[in-house]
Amino acid sequence: MDRYLIIKTRDELLRIRIEQILYFEADRNYTKLILNNGIQFTFAINIGKIEEILENQVTGCKMILMRVGKSHIINKNHILQINLPRQKLLLLTAEGKARELIISKDPLKVLKDSLENEIREDAKM
Repeated sequence: MDRYLIIKTRDELLRIRIEQILYFEADRNYTKLILNNGIQFTFAINIGKIEEILENQVTGCKMILMRVGKSHIINKNHILQINLPRQKLLLLTAEGKARELIISKDPLKVLKDSLENEIREDAKM
């Protein structure tokens, strides 16, 4: 069963399958949504409010979508590489191309540790 995120503004409604989300990126009071096929949307909603919408609409969203630092919410299913020294996160698009995000070292370390813990938990099962 597909799960959807619905974002409503005064003038529009956007219905997106969670699997299609590559990442959200904060831009002051706006948030950009980048899909795995390269399509991009911009909302006059800050990233904190987007995080609230995700938590209210998508059961278990924290298993898939994770806030990384102040500016990004990423889809963990699209992670290709985390490079701490270069402060680089590579996400894989639907076309098989890598999309690079520059993120500070501390949030990347938290993301890396989180993924490693998930791998350990899966191995125990």
